[in-house]
Amino acid sequence: PPGQPCPCSQRPKGWTAPKKINGHKIEGSWRAHQVPFANVRDNPAQLQLLEQWLKSYKPEELFDEHGSLIPALRDLAPRGTRRMSANPHANGGLLRKELDLPDIRDYAVKVPRHGAVQYENTKPLGEYLRDVMRNNMTNFRVFGPDETASNRLQAIYEASKKTWMADLLPEDADGGELARDGRVMEMLSEHTLIGWLEGYLLTGRHGLFHTYEAFAHIIDSMFNQYAKWLDISKNHVAWRAPVASQNILLSSNVWRQDHNGFSHQDPGFVDIVTNKSPSVVRIYLPPDANTLLAVADHCLRTTDCINVIVADKQKHLQFTTIDEAVVHVAKGIGLWERASTDDNAEPDVVLAACGDVVTMEALAAAAILRERLPDLKLRFINVVDLYKMQPASEHPHGSTEREFDSLFTVDKPIIFNFHGYPWLIHKLAYRFKGHDNLHVRGYKEKGNINTPLELAMLNET
Repeated sequence: PPGQPCPCSQRPKGWTAPKKINGHKIEGSWRAHQVPFANVRDNPAQLQLLEQWLKSYKPEELFDEHGSLIPALRDLAPRGTRRMSANPHANGGLLRKELDLPDIRDYAVKVPRHGAVQYENTKPLGEYLRDVMRNNMTNFRVFGPDETASNRLQAIYEASKKTWMADLLPEDADGGELARDGRVMEMLSEHTLIGWLEGYLLTGRHGLFHTYEAFAHIIDSMFNQYAKWLDISKNHVAWRAPVASQNILLSSNVWRQDHNGFSHQDPGFVDIVTNKSPSVVRIYLPPDANTLLAVADHCLRTTDCINVIVADKQKHLQFTTIDEAVVHVAKGIGLWERASTDDNAEPDVVLAACGDVVTMEALAAAAILRERLPDLKLRFINVVDLYKMQPASEHPHGSTEREFDSLFTVDKPIIFNFHGYPWLIHKLAYRFKGHDNLHVRGYKEKGNINTPLELAMLNET
């Protein structure tokens, strides 16, 4: 409880271990972290030393003749919710409350004509998250490096500032956005931030972590470990209640590093994500602002998953109304008739895209084909949920053979424009019949301080 003393004790590493083994210091040494006895089966002296060590704990005073813990010690164990495993703060799903989420339609970009309006894709998301925070001021936080404004999420500061417990300087009042009670957790340390978010989720709250796409690799190992823990918790430990999903937004992405250049061009975090258990990982690549809103709204309602959302912050053409976006995100994949010329008949070629910038490029290619090859039967497909490119037998969001074949066909050429490294699509889709006809374009490590058009040309997207 607050105000109560907390005893702290400093003890040597390997405390109570033999002082030395074979002439090497053990207690208080780095060797205490290794296997101190490597040969007890064949070395009687080591076996005797191990026996002396274990007997030093006086097990005859701790256990009865049947090997059971004596009553005096057994009665010291906490009961009920005082037990570590039963403490609701250690089983945060028991404390979790659904978020009070606003209607995404209140933040939608108006799209009177497809592909005619430009807007910063993440800006409406920032306004939506601002009101998510306002509605949930005790159980929702946003975590990120010093890039909240850079990623166009600065509207959040209207609801709550950055948490700041150090000294406040006069100049901080000039746009510093700092407050003792701030709910925006900012620090240029991605691994600290994702650790904070994990603890926040595991104690029953909700949150979102955002970062530049290229620097998400800083948390690769932490993502891996949390995904493994979540898989076991979700599928093998029945008493653990579901916790809110971990939501990761990757912005400032590979295709729009107009001034940062090659060092900021790396879309490979999603490759790492696809290695983990399909029961806990999800990847979304919304093509515009309204689909991003629909994806975020969906992700904030889910539990026991890691949702990775890839969306750029720059101005982009807008392709869907909010109603179209909601339907498209719910399906995860869709045929865009407005960009197709096959009239629902068998196409001559399939053009597909997954990601915001590459969708724009693919739509431009479709427009050129309609103009120069008017007799070509073209089918245009957009993918929001990346796992729609994997069989349903391999992922709960996957496509059945019938679903995949009905969209992509089994024998027509498929030109697939992908946001990330092209081989990831082959990894996911190789089981489908049409895979032999699948030609993927994506980022191929050809970059510099490029214009967006130059970068797309270098990587053949």
